Amino acid sequence: MPKPVLEGIPAKPGCYLMKDEHGKVIYVGKAVNLRSRVRSYFHESGSPDRKTAELVARVADVEWIVVASELEALILEMNLIKRHRPKYNIRLKDDKRYPYVRVHWADPFPKVTMTRQVVGDGSRYYGPYTSVWAVHQTLDVLRRIFPYLTCDRVITGQDLRACLYHDIKLCLAPCIGAVDQTGYREMISDLCGFLEGRTEPVIQRLQAEMTRASGSMEYERAAAIRDQLTAIDRVIEGQKVVSRENIDSDVIAFARDDRSACVQVFFVRGGKLIGREYFVLEGTRQAGDEEVVRAFVKQFYASSSTVPQRVLLPLEIEEAAIIEAWLNRRSPQHKVKISVPRKGVKRELVEMAAENAAETLSMLRARWEADRSKHVQALAELQAALQLGEPPVRIEGYDISNLQGTAAAGSMVVFENGAPSKALYRKYTIKSVRGQDDFASMEELMHRRFRRWKAAQEDSQRPGIKLDRAFGLLPDLVLVDGGKGQLGRAVAVLNSFGLENQVRIVGLAKRHEELFLPGRTDPLILDRRSQALFLVQRIRDEAHRFALSHNRTQRKQRGLASQLDAIEGIGPARRKALLKAFGDLDGIRQADIGELTSIPGISRQLAERVKAEIA
Repeated sequence: MPKPVLEGIPAKPGCYLMKDEHGKVIYVGKAVNLRSRVRSYFHESGSPDRKTAELVARVADVEWIVVASELEALILEMNLIKRHRPKYNIRLKDDKRYPYVRVHWADPFPKVTMTRQVVGDGSRYYGPYTSVWAVHQTLDVLRRIFPYLTCDRVITGQDLRACLYHDIKLCLAPCIGAVDQTGYREMISDLCGFLEGRTEPVIQRLQAEMTRASGSMEYERAAAIRDQLTAIDRVIEGQKVVSRENIDSDVIAFARDDRSACVQVFFVRGGKLIGREYFVLEGTRQAGDEEVVRAFVKQFYASSSTVPQRVLLPLEIEEAAIIEAWLNRRSPQHKVKISVPRKGVKRELVEMAAENAAETLSMLRARWEADRSKHVQALAELQAALQLGEPPVRIEGYDISNLQGTAAAGSMVVFENGAPSKALYRKYTIKSVRGQDDFASMEELMHRRFRRWKAAQEDSQRPGIKLDRAFGLLPDLVLVDGGKGQLGRAVAVLNSFGLENQVRIVGLAKRHEELFLPGRTDPLILDRRSQALFLVQRIRDEAHRFALSHNRTQRKQRGLASQLDAIEGIGPARRKALLKAFGDLDGIRQADIGELTSIPGISRQLAERVKAEIA
């Protein structure tokens, strides 16, 4: 590290970002005194651990950000880790994708949905959950107990008829005035209390309401509330009473192996264990137990929608006081206390969480090993079926997507060791082809890919230029979506670059899942239950998905789909017929009324509407 860089660091609180030679952030840290902390990494007299030694060897530059206090540095550090996902920091795996239950509290008649983003829009958020399945299970239970809205109607209370969901008791139907805004919001408030573990006040209010309804001889309403209470009872039967204290707590413990760590969180509300979630951490291989727990607490509560009164940990952590101060700022309605129980019920809870973490990690490890075993089997089967010298470690899949010749898009997906490497995926906008010509589009796509390979080879000869892993490496196997036509064009491209003996290529036809090989008349049929077939199907489907998403993006940008779909009377079938006949919006604009009405399903009135709205 250049001395002037280290000398220029201020002796103030803040965060530091260590970067490698390519400018990528590889570590983020915080300090009360930036100068002392950063300089300590580079003292020759020190004996750093393996992780620090490896980190320092890769650091080419250090950037720092000064803040006013250690608390602000803590908050900034968490945001920077989430943004850059540095290699040498401990990170929550897939933390950007954790789902939440969202209650649209700011709406007059709030709905309840799933979301992956928490924004300050007046909604109430509950989570994070570790799987979409868990969220949908929660929403399914909630809707049977609290029949909330799911439609997009503007609620006036004046609609003549409710939808089917009202008939099957999955909606209170405020659209027809079956419940007013006050009553509906009261139900949603109960739903929120239920999610927060506050079941007793909800039950008491519903029991009082049932008694009033029965006393007023509103027997149908009383029966509906009775059914609601029965459903709540079934749910809370599974909630174990673990403490006589009426204090909300999160109980955190972990288990780890030589590769990863699994943290288990028990959610105790009002003395009852109402749920639990597990989280996997990355970058823990060379970290100590205290660092693992500390990193989890900071990152989990940075994204958690609620903070309880007490957080129970398995061991003491550094920065406990500053983290506690931050949690209290996040939850001003009550005081938050971090503690490490030594005995009694609270210690037993921590130990139970640790046992669950160990069991979960064992289950995950078995699943990972099973997936790895399937990948090895699939590659071995492909090697045998295609008579390859080695298993195809790197497989690239290609596909073309267009809508009747418009917004043609291509995709390249990369699988390494049988698993997707999404950082290496690339999308293409087809430029040289007009109309629908999948063969020519595939030829352009392949030519551009291997032209980039050739350029990457030349660039890699220059000093200081690192080989581009997306384009600079040749695949062991290329899979193109389609039959002999697409395969023939792709083979011609490989031959033009002199790669016919270096890259094996096959085409996969959708109809019968046949593999076409160059120079072979009959297709190769893989066993329907083989892992090899599952793998090539997955690569084909992933290439199709990626190409289709780019095609949709292009169509949205061009306004092609949006403008036609916005016309009353134009659905998918008529839109497809118009685009097939006239190519694009310009072609439809230039067509006269008679030409438009020649399309099946297009009446003169509809043709005039189309002309008027896309003029």
